Amino acid sequence: MKICVFLSAADLDDRYTRPAREFAELLGKGGHTLVWGGSDVGLMKVVADGVQEAGGRLVGISVDFLAAKARAGADEMVIARDLAERKALLVERADAVVIMVGGTGTLDEATEILELKKHGHTDKPVVLLNTAGFYDGLKEQFRRMENEGFLPRPLTDLVFFAEEPVGALAYLEESFGTV
Repeated sequence: MKICVFLSAADLDDRYTRPAREFAELLGKGGHTLVWGGSDVGLMKVVADGVQEAGGRLVGISVDFLAAKARAGADEMVIARDLAERKALLVERADAVVIMVGGTGTLDEATEILELKKHGHTDKPVVLLNTAGFYDGLKEQFRRMENEGFLPRPLTDLVFFAEEPVGALAYLEESFGTV
C-alpha cells in the first residue's frame, strides 16, 4: 500500500516523535511505501528514517521553494512547482492518507482531502492520528459540523480517528483487506 502522510517538518519533542517513529516502523515492516512531503527535516525526517530503516520505500513530493530540504536518499523524489500541485500529487500517488500532527500546511492538506471525500472525488481511506490529543479540538469541531448539518455525509465516512499508530495502520490494512 502507498500511504500518504501529512505532517509537520518542525523539530518536535518525544510525545510527537515517538508515535511518529512507531507508525513509520509499522509502515516499513508491513512493506508499505511512504508518500510524503519529501523534506529531510523535523518530523518528516523522523518518519522517513523509520520507514526506510524498517524496509519500506520512500516517495517524496517536495516543492520548488523547499527543494533544498528534500531527502537525498528517497527511492523517488518529485519536485512540484507549487503547493497546490504538491497536494494533488501527494493524494494522486497514494492509496490512503494519514494525517499526523502539524501546523497550517498539514491542516490545509487535511481539509483538502476531506473536501475531496465529501464530494465523492476520492474514496481513499483517511486516518487522523490524534497523537497526545493534538486534534481533540478539531475532532470536536468536525462533530459539531456533522451534528448541525454542515456535512452531507457522516463523519465516519470521511475520516477514521486513531489514538495510536497501531490502530491507524490496522484500519488502513483492514480497508484494503490486507490483514
